[in-house]
Amino acid sequence: MFQNTKCECGHQNHVGTVLCEYCGKPLTEEAQASDILEMRYDGVARRSQRQNPSWINKIWNFFSSVKIAVWIIALTLVGSSLGTIYPQESNFISVEPSTYYKETYGTLGHIYYLLGLSHTYESWWFKLLILMIGTSLVICSLDRVLPLYRALSKQSIRKHHSFLLRQKVSFDGQIPAGKDELAWTEEMANQLRKKRYRVHTDGTALLAEKYRFSRWGPYVLHIGLIIFLLAVLMRSFPGWHMDQYLGIREGETKRIPETSLYIKNEKFTIDFYKPEEMTDEFKERNRAVPKIYETQAVIYSCEARCDTPGQEPELKEVHRQKIIVNEPLDYKGLLAFQYDYEDDPLLISVQPTLKNKQTGEAYGSFVLPMKDPQSSYEVGPYRLSLKGYFPDFGLDEKGEPITKSNEAKAPAFIFQMTGPGLNEKGEPYLYFPRQVDKQEFRQDEINGALGSKFELSVDSMDKVSFSTFTSFLNIRTDRALPYIWAGSAIGMLGLIMGFYWQHRRVWIRIDEGRLVLGAHTNKNWFGVRKEVAAALSATGIETDQKQLEKGGDAH
Repeated sequence: MFQNTKCECGHQNHVGTVLCEYCGKPLTEEAQASDILEMRYDGVARRSQRQNPSWINKIWNFFSSVKIAVWIIALTLVGSSLGTIYPQESNFISVEPSTYYKETYGTLGHIYYLLGLSHTYESWWFKLLILMIGTSLVICSLDRVLPLYRALSKQSIRKHHSFLLRQKVSFDGQIPAGKDELAWTEEMANQLRKKRYRVHTDGTALLAEKYRFSRWGPYVLHIGLIIFLLAVLMRSFPGWHMDQYLGIREGETKRIPETSLYIKNEKFTIDFYKPEEMTDEFKERNRAVPKIYETQAVIYSCEARCDTPGQEPELKEVHRQKIIVNEPLDYKGLLAFQYDYEDDPLLISVQPTLKNKQTGEAYGSFVLPMKDPQSSYEVGPYRLSLKGYFPDFGLDEKGEPITKSNEAKAPAFIFQMTGPGLNEKGEPYLYFPRQVDKQEFRQDEINGALGSKFELSVDSMDKVSFSTFTSFLNIRTDRALPYIWAGSAIGMLGLIMGFYWQHRRVWIRIDEGRLVLGAHTNKNWFGVRKEVAAALSATGIETDQKQLEKGGDAH
């Protein structure tokens, strides 16, 4: 803790205090030798100025340093700029980052990815820098605002002569001859009140003050910045911020990441410009130009079995809305923007019929989805047990079946078929829903004798469900946004307070006809000198602004 030192006025002051908190007399040798006093925080000592600080105070001193704050801000700006060299991973829809940067930008791009700069703004070190800026703002503010509050809330009216005469605006002279000291003090007070000063008197001493609230402008700005930074950090908490891209095919339902909500693309429609509606520029491209495209979306909430592996979740419809470009779906703060689309037809499901090729008998049909098919199907007296499913069928170097992707581009099903006339343990049957795949991979040859006896086929296109388009949606939610706006508004208020008003104070004391005046402002010294000169002139003391600036005698 600070030790106390006693001023000649009898007031106790902390060691490190430059000016007496009561009478304003300079206490340090440096302040006594100075022609103009340092009036920052009115000379009150700050915590960061403590002697023999503890380890806690050393941390406090580190973050209370303006130089350190500038370095942290500079490092944050450098880090932010590194994140703009190449696109961030968050901008990708269906790109693999581990290969994208090397293939697109070469060795430098690969190094960029390995250093983790491809997700700069989600990295731990960038969030740490933001946290350090916030900590610095809090400690800098507390280190300065508390001494300032103590100094301004306990201002004494009668100040020491050395305090008054060491102000940048000062005057030392005599009151007009024949005037009573109290009467002149009241007259001067009235003149200052006309200029919207709040005046306090103590006999022949006077303190006039206005626009004190402007001194809190920087700290209001700091509060706004702190709220802003906290809101930015809150975006990293689950559920507070999301900016995801989802590709959803027609008829498909997908879970929205980080939520218990599901979104379904019921139907995607697109309308193209007619040739007569297109400009010459578009006509030269010789391709169709979309006029408008939209997704008929449905939002579901999960009621049960939300995270149960192998079981379909129980969903309940909670919202339905069309999503058009610049007209997003909005459900309780969750926004879904129409971002893009892709024309890439894929099977959703088929309804094949099992037939006996030799007799022509049809045993029945069943619905076979391309996503999450059942483990077995009963078709008449026969049972088809699913032993393997390959959404994008292909063969590896050894001739073994593989799937090239999870998209149903060339779906293939391997069933174990049991029933009358078949092996007791069952016989394998390979089925391709698409006719082109049946021919390419020679389905009938692979199935052999079983393929010559049985056939799985679709009778008509009415029993085929497929999606023509994939709709790409940008899913966003930002619960921190109101706090970001609130912090920005508070910060702007602090800027306005500090820029457009100035804290002005005038002290006067009269001792046996001698008038000593001192005035201070945090900016616009010309304005305060002009006001003081006009007030003195109205009370019979003629002076000019140069005299007030340097101190002078009355005419």
